[in-house]
Amino acid sequence: MLREVTAVRYVTPLREGGSMPGLVEADDHRLYALKWSGAAQGRKALVAEVLAGELARGLGLPVPELVLIDLDPVLARSEPEQQIQEQMRASGGVNVGLAFLSGALNFDPLCFEVVPGEAARVLWFDALIGNVDRSWRNPNLLVVDGRLHLIDHGASLIFHHHWAGAAGWTRRPYDAGDHALRRFCADPGELAAADRTLAAAATPELLARAVAAIPAQFLLDEPGFEDPEAVRAAYLAQLSARLAGPRDWLPVLSEVSA
Repeated sequence: MLREVTAVRYVTPLREGGSMPGLVEADDHRLYALKWSGAAQGRKALVAEVLAGELARGLGLPVPELVLIDLDPVLARSEPEQQIQEQMRASGGVNVGLAFLSGALNFDPLCFEVVPGEAARVLWFDALIGNVDRSWRNPNLLVVDGRLHLIDHGASLIFHHHWAGAAGWTRRPYDAGDHALRRFCADPGELAAADRTLAAAATPELLARAVAAIPAQFLLDEPGFEDPEAVRAAYLAQLSARLAGPRDWLPVLSEVSA
């Protein structure tokens, strides 16, 4: 389960992201990039953030710590921009935060080198969750002391926007044509090795732990489901089916490296 903290100070908006997260200080004296529950993307972006982030962590991929942040909307009074104020006021209660990485650099595929095996593991993971937001235009990767960190998974798991057609997603191929790490995956054997390693590591127990980390508040009143546990079961079934194989959703590396 995720740690729970309370925001005690709003610092500044982080304007790089589409949802414009806010930098806040919490009662544990640490800084977090807070993803607003009242943002236009809605609570499902936060569900994807938690589920994908905790799954990545369980697979050994570097993700900043995720926490649940309780926000008092009164903190909005220190933000001068009206649009951001309104977003903050709409986000009272539970939100999701990522530990702020001091000194982090935005990844640029033309400026940084990535070990092929690491690139293949990230690419495999993004294919698993259907992450459409790791392009060379917007990598959603940070570099700290030469090490990659994966952030911003809110645009993954798109099946949950249309549960009636969710079953078709489990076999949907992943398009890696614009993936930020595409150029580092020149050896087809690297993705095959990543598939063997990570598919074995994505055990039913790991999937269940990642799904269990989703706060019940984000799963309430989901159309077609009786309660949050039923929604969790649906997420677990989707990921389990995608992993069960054949994993023909993986990109073909001859196309990726072309």
